[in-house]
Amino acid sequence: MLRNTSTGYGWISILLHWLVALVIIGLFALGLWMTDLTYYDPWYREAPAIHKSVGILLFLAILLRLAWRWCNPRPVPLSNHKPWERRLAHWTHVLLYALPLLVMVSGYLISTAEGRPVEVFDWFSVPATFSGYEQQEDIAGEIHEILAFILIGLASVHALAALKHHFIDRDRTLRRMLRSRNDMS
Repeated sequence: MLRNTSTGYGWISILLHWLVALVIIGLFALGLWMTDLTYYDPWYREAPAIHKSVGILLFLAILLRLAWRWCNPRPVPLSNHKPWERRLAHWTHVLLYALPLLVMVSGYLISTAEGRPVEVFDWFSVPATFSGYEQQEDIAGEIHEILAFILIGLASVHALAALKHHFIDRDRTLRRMLRSRNDMS
């Protein structure tokens, strides 16, 4: 089943969830690795170009994911979830949508600080609409790094919560994001 139901996620939601998760982890790892590159390293220019391009494509994927979420039913929480778990899950999901967007906006502000557009794999360019502000690159860089670490920390807590539900509570929380409802036994 492609669409969500009140009891489970459809394949499109599942695929977008895991695609976004894997790309965020990959961008975080690439970003950490890039900070140690020296000017004479062959990857000094190539790695940031890949990081920016994938970041822009991820931004588009998250917008697609949000649009898909708005036009699909959301599975209802499982009956064993306590009210505080439901509230915490809601706010965690809000942050897991907001933080990547904020990380990407700050990355855009770093990349366009000097007025140059962001080239996306030579497929298209994203123009520099906000540039030339005093210390734009430095301030946006600090924000980008801090928010990226917060995002990875929150995503780790999210993953641990899913594992807790699977192994300790023994409920279907994790399984609902691993396979479509029609595929569950």
